[in-house]
Amino acid sequence: MDTEVQIDHRSAPAAPAPHQPPAPHLTSAHQTDAPDTPDTPDTTQTPSAPARPALPVDDPLWWRSAVIYQVYVRSFADGDGDGTGDLAGVRARLPYLKALGVDAIWFNPWYASPLADGGYDVEDYRAIHPRFGTLAEAELLISEALSLGIRTIIDVVPNHISDRHVWFQQALAAGPGSPERERFWFHPGKGENGDEIPTHWESSFQGSTWTRTVNPDGTPGEWYLHLFTPEQPDLNWNHPDVRREHEDILRFWFDRGVAGVRIDSAALPVKDPALPEVPADPGAGEHPHLDRDEIHDIYRAWRAVADEYEGSRVLVGEVWLADAERFAQYLRPDEMHTAFNFDFMTQPWSAGALRASIERTLAEHAPIGAPATWVLSNHDITRPVTRYGRADSGFAFARKRFGTPTDLQRGTRRARAAALLVGALPGSMYIYQGDELGLPEADLPREVIEDPMHFRSGGVDPGRDGCRVPLPWSGPVPPFGFGTDARHDTWLPQPAGWETFTVEAESADPASTLRLYQDMIRTRRARADLAAESGAPGLDWLELGADVLAFRRGEHTASITNFGPVPIALPAHGGVVLSSAPLEDGALPPDTTVWLEV
Repeated sequence: MDTEVQIDHRSAPAAPAPHQPPAPHLTSAHQTDAPDTPDTPDTTQTPSAPARPALPVDDPLWWRSAVIYQVYVRSFADGDGDGTGDLAGVRARLPYLKALGVDAIWFNPWYASPLADGGYDVEDYRAIHPRFGTLAEAELLISEALSLGIRTIIDVVPNHISDRHVWFQQALAAGPGSPERERFWFHPGKGENGDEIPTHWESSFQGSTWTRTVNPDGTPGEWYLHLFTPEQPDLNWNHPDVRREHEDILRFWFDRGVAGVRIDSAALPVKDPALPEVPADPGAGEHPHLDRDEIHDIYRAWRAVADEYEGSRVLVGEVWLADAERFAQYLRPDEMHTAFNFDFMTQPWSAGALRASIERTLAEHAPIGAPATWVLSNHDITRPVTRYGRADSGFAFARKRFGTPTDLQRGTRRARAAALLVGALPGSMYIYQGDELGLPEADLPREVIEDPMHFRSGGVDPGRDGCRVPLPWSGPVPPFGFGTDARHDTWLPQPAGWETFTVEAESADPASTLRLYQDMIRTRRARADLAAESGAPGLDWLELGADVLAFRRGEHTASITNFGPVPIALPAHGGVVLSSAPLEDGALPPDTTVWLEV
C-alpha cells in the first residue's frame, strides 16, 4: 500500500521533489442542494444609488462595447461570516453592481479546488467550492444577475487541472504506460537512472516545469509536466478525452445561462509531442509550448459549441503574445470573440507609450473586425493606484518586489485619469473589483501570503495577494462590512486605514473614485459617440503636444489626458462632459483626463 507523503511546495528545494499520489479523493458529486441564503438578495448593507440602464439582455452584440466587472469571489463579499467571500455575498451585492452600471460579471474560478493557485487548480468543473456555496446557488446568481441586465462570464483553465482531479489520481495509480497517463504529459527522465528532467522549460511561476512521481514500491518514477505549480499538471490536448470533456464543460455552464467563458492562458495548452527545448529565438509556431498552430482547432471547436446556443455565448481569451499577426489569429470569425489586451495594461504612465499601445491594439483588431478590450488591472496585476505612483510605472512580474516606493496621491490622480481614458476608447472595458474604489495595493505580512508566486521566487517576490485583499464595504474598522463576524478574520487582512475607501463612504462623496466610475459608465453608455465601437480606426487623434494624449470619438466627443508636469490650455469646446479632477481656471491639470463636448 502506498504511503502518502505531504509535500510543502512553499518551502520546496529548487530541485524537483518526488511526487507521491495523494490519498483517494474523487471528484465531488454535483451539488444540487438548495442554498442557505434567501432567493432575494439582502440589500440592507448596500447603499442606495440610482439604477443605471444596462444593455438589452437580448442584444446579440452586447460584448462588443460592454463594461465587464471582474469578481474575485474570495475577496468580494462574505455572506456567511467565515472570512471568505462567497456566492451569497455576491448575490447580496448585485444591486451595487447594477448601480455601478456594469453589463457583465467575470468570475475567477469558483469551482471545487484545493486552492493551491487561487482556484486555477480545478478539481471539478461541475461543482462549486464549498467555501463559496453550491451549484444551486450559482444557478440562482446567474439568473438573478440576468434579471438585472447583468450577464455572467466564467473562467475555464484548459492548460491544466488540479493534482486532486480524479483523472490525475487515476493516472498516478495506473502507472507508466497506462491509458490514464496519456491524458497528461508523463515522461521518463533523462540520464542513466532517469534522474534528469525531460526538458528545461521554465515555469510561469519560476523554477522547473517537471515533478517526479514515486512508484508503488517506493522507487522514483516518471516525471510529469506542469507549466505552473506541481499541483497543476498539464493536460495533453492531443487526447480525445481532454477535448471532449472541455466541450461538455462549456455546454454544462451554457445550459445554466452563462453568457461567456474567459479562457485562461489560452495560448499554452498545445505542446510539441517531441518535447524539444525552447529555441533561443523561436519563429512563428516554433515554440514547443506557446502559440502552437494546432491550438486553433481547439477554439474552433469551442466556438462551434458556443454557436449552438441562442443569443451570444462569448469566448474571451487570455492571450499574451507580442506578435500582432499571431494574436489576431485567435480572433478570426470562427474562433474567439475577444481577447485581453495586455500590451496596454503593462505600459508606463506615458502619453507616447500609451498612444503607441492604443495604435497597435486598434491595428491588430481592424483586419478581422474584432473589438478591442481595455484592461487596467486584474487579480494578477499591481493595482493602478500603486503602480502609477511609482518611478517605474510599467508592469512586469519580474519587477514586483517588496519595498518598492510609491506616491499614492500621484498614483490616485493617474489611476482616475487612466479610468476615464480607457472609458473613452472603442471596444469593451474590464474593471477589476476595487479599482472603482481607488484601492491601493495592500502591503501584506509575509506570514499571511498564500500566492505560490511568492514561494516559487524564494520569497523575493511578494506575489499577487496584495491586489486580492477583501473589499471594504462599510464602517470605520476591519472587516469594513465585508461580512465576517468577530470569530473570524478575513482570509487576507485588510489595512486598518481603508475606512475612506469603503463603498459606504465613497457613495456619499461626490468627488470619490466610485462616483467617477458610476458617472463614467453612465456617460459612456448615454453618449452615442462613446457607445459605438464600430468603424476604423474607431477614433481620430488630436495633436496637442508630446505630453498630451487626445482623440475625438464620433462627431461630438473628445478625450484629453495631460501627462505633463504643468496645466495645459484646452482647445475650443462646447462644455465639459466629465473630468477626473477639477479644472484649474479652465486649464487641464497634470495627470488628469477630461471629456469635452466638441
